[in-house]
Amino acid sequence: MNLIYTGKTKDVYELTDGNYLLRFKDDACGEDGVFDPGANQIIGSIKGKGRAGLKLSEFFFNKINAAGEPTHFVSCDAEKAEMTVKPATMFGRGVEAVCRYKAAGSFVRRYGRYVKGGEPLNSLVEITLKDDERGDPLICKDALEALGILSEEEYEILTQLTKKISGVIKDALAEKGLELIDIKLEFGRGRDGGIMLIDEVSGDIMRVADKDGKSVEPVELERVMTGIS
Repeated sequence: MNLIYTGKTKDVYELTDGNYLLRFKDDACGEDGVFDPGANQIIGSIKGKGRAGLKLSEFFFNKINAAGEPTHFVSCDAEKAEMTVKPATMFGRGVEAVCRYKAAGSFVRRYGRYVKGGEPLNSLVEITLKDDERGDPLICKDALEALGILSEEEYEILTQLTKKISGVIKDALAEKGLELIDIKLEFGRGRDGGIMLIDEVSGDIMRVADKDGKSVEPVELERVMTGIS
């Protein structure tokens, strides 16, 4: 295997068959010691989080694939905390889509004059650029097109896929009595040029609350959703 990328929560290797392998870590992102899926800082490690992230990703990818939405998922090895995926090229240096069902986190920090935490947002989609140095800045459709990152058509496809895939995840969580507050998805182009969901679908990329409104941590989320610890 050839190591091609070292990330905050996973490492990426190129395999000899042309696919890629994601190896999940136990590191968690957050700010001021509090877990936050939208943060760029590592606040520590949670034992078993990498394995839990993989099992939850497998669970959700199977749901998304069954719904007919395009993903890069191929297979996984839960014991090794590794997932095999199809190759994909990023939009620019990486584009992420945040689907928000309720105001929380950075949304409230930015727009606190207009919204309070917990107010409904009706699956609002925000597009950000992957850029830790600049705090993953928001970007609008016109700017994406002007910079040659996404065409207008691709932008519409990406935002619609974000809502559809987020809806699949939201419904699966609701079956367990959990509520999806917001989720950050990453997309890329497959071999055929089509847009597909890439990266992971674990507790690291979503904010989830239980019936009492309490935040559900990544390892606990995996246990609730898969019934396996």
